[in-house]
Amino acid sequence: MFVGNNWEGTADVIQSRGSFAKVGRVNIIPDKDQRLTEIYLNPIKLAFFLGIRNGPGEGHDQFVDDMYTTPDGSSVVASRPSFADVVSINLTTGRINWRFPVSGFRSDHMAVSPDGRRVAVSASTSNTVHVLDIVTGQQLGSFATGDKPHENVFTDGGRYLWNMSIGEVNTDLDDPGWDFTKGDRHITVVDAATYRQVKVIDMRQRLDAFGRSDLSDAVRPVAFTPDGSKLYFQVSFFNGFAEYDVATDKITRIKELPKNPATSDDRKTFVNDSRHHGMSMNPAGTKLCIAGTMDDYATVVDRATLQQAALVPAVKPYWATVSGDGNACVISEAGADQVTAIDFATGQKLVSVPVGDHPQRVRIGHVPEGWTGPTGS
Repeated sequence: MFVGNNWEGTADVIQSRGSFAKVGRVNIIPDKDQRLTEIYLNPIKLAFFLGIRNGPGEGHDQFVDDMYTTPDGSSVVASRPSFADVVSINLTTGRINWRFPVSGFRSDHMAVSPDGRRVAVSASTSNTVHVLDIVTGQQLGSFATGDKPHENVFTDGGRYLWNMSIGEVNTDLDDPGWDFTKGDRHITVVDAATYRQVKVIDMRQRLDAFGRSDLSDAVRPVAFTPDGSKLYFQVSFFNGFAEYDVATDKITRIKELPKNPATSDDRKTFVNDSRHHGMSMNPAGTKLCIAGTMDDYATVVDRATLQQAALVPAVKPYWATVSGDGNACVISEAGADQVTAIDFATGQKLVSVPVGDHPQRVRIGHVPEGWTGPTGS
């Protein structure tokens, strides 16, 4: 598993099951000096660079967001928000294979196609998703999204690509009365072969129809059932998640999870508008794992009954993914610089492993046999 240490600019590689022991580390910003020189010589780039630091970076530069390895495990491809690009790094040498500057001034979440050959990346300030050849870095296509594209997911065996736009999350205009200032937020579904728009889903209408006009329509992390029939998603400011039936185009259930009494209800104190940020589903589709970011816990939820297991204490859990054997949920604890594995069956914590500064995205990947880190690092 690759753990992106966002503020540090590294990725720790750990075993994907069992002890989750450390294997090695990759420097995701070997070209840092060159990139910073370019930024400081360009007033517009510098303004956005500093804006990222003082906005979503919480006073820090965002050097690594998302990561996927090539199918043969020879390289890791990572998005670097502060550098507004995507790079491929050779896992043997630690050197950059290719670099793709995204449109606009910030790169964000990515997704890899089921065959591992294409990677989609959100360019959050240009409202665009770029789709790249994961080996060569060449752009295969792109499409327009809502404001501030965020999460990307390939569905139906790679036939479709879903993008969720979250709108503006870096202002203090968080009161529901100012919601209109947050921008145009919707899900964009495109044909993954032609990148032409197939469908636009505005969750505002669906939430209103369900009687939850109080909830934001900014869709954050998501999880599909194995058959793609249902979508589970988190929204800004909410301690819980919603269930959406794809065929009927309706929200069918909403689960509210416990609040931490120590967590302020002042929305301006939530990190990038997200009270809860991070969710995954076990391979059988029977359990969800939820990262309760601002409430400092993670929990496993039974999908049939929506009953949660015990709350596992965690410090600013920011992402949730599935272990290599499918038996555990792995969360990143951005506030504790560690990742923690939680058993899907029991909901109990298995182990915590220290990583670098401010871990966020965690992804399954591959490395060469016997690999312990690039020789050049």
